[in-house]
Amino acid sequence: METEEQKPAHKGIKKGLYVIPTAFTAANVGMGFLAVIYSIRGFQIVSSNPAGASSYFNYAAVAIGLAILFDTLDGRVARMTRTATEIGVQFDSLADVLTFGIAPIALIFSWGIASVYPESSGQYQLGVFLLFMYLMCGAFRLARFNLQSTRPRVLAEGTPKLDKKNFVGLPIPPAAGLMASIVHFAPMPLSAYGDGPSKLYSSLIMVLIACLGILMVSTLRYASGKSMGTGRRNLYLVLVIAAVGMLVWLYSNYVLLILSLGYVSHGVIWYVLSLLRPRPAKVDAEA
Repeated sequence: METEEQKPAHKGIKKGLYVIPTAFTAANVGMGFLAVIYSIRGFQIVSSNPAGASSYFNYAAVAIGLAILFDTLDGRVARMTRTATEIGVQFDSLADVLTFGIAPIALIFSWGIASVYPESSGQYQLGVFLLFMYLMCGAFRLARFNLQSTRPRVLAEGTPKLDKKNFVGLPIPPAAGLMASIVHFAPMPLSAYGDGPSKLYSSLIMVLIACLGILMVSTLRYASGKSMGTGRRNLYLVLVIAAVGMLVWLYSNYVLLILSLGYVSHGVIWYVLSLLRPRPAKVDAEA
């Protein structure tokens, strides 16, 4: 019989690998928690110290950006080490609800809605409603993704099948990333821009929130990026990542906004181009 000393050492290492993806997911949760705390703290001083509030709002936006990085890494690490587990998948979804659902809502509410409109106004109530619907659409998007991943055969007929190269509907992390990048680009609370401009900017933000919610529950295709790094051109991918990383370090407020806006809009652009693309004419079968 095999004793403990005779057991292969790699078995213990294999068990330890399961902790790594969970650690990244836990870091994702931590960033979401910090984003909510910073948003609350910024709202507390938004009227007395707008410059100080802008620092807290920027911290919250950066925390959401780091959470996207951790969320990307946990899935890739799990696939690379073959340590994906069912509990890890559920833990990741719950983390996404907090970090990419509740955290950006708290940030946008404090930065661009509650700081602009009085609580009794109709615009304030509309903003709260749209934020709630964004959260509901994000939660539904995550539930649909989990269902398609685990039980694709029992879905209703006509539901798009899960494709490893594409997501069905806008994922919630890029939606939160776009809102966070906007705040990172202009962290000063909207109330500091004056009555007229602040209400205009706040209205545009509410339109954006509604569009993001619709895109999340839509059936538009979005590139997943899961196949990146699996081919023979890994060197080029490393160079691209290094270049983008340096640009983010030097010009984060511009680069992050461009990247997030480009990802959110590319699904719509693909859909429009597919409608404009001429389709081959059907040829009637000969009798």
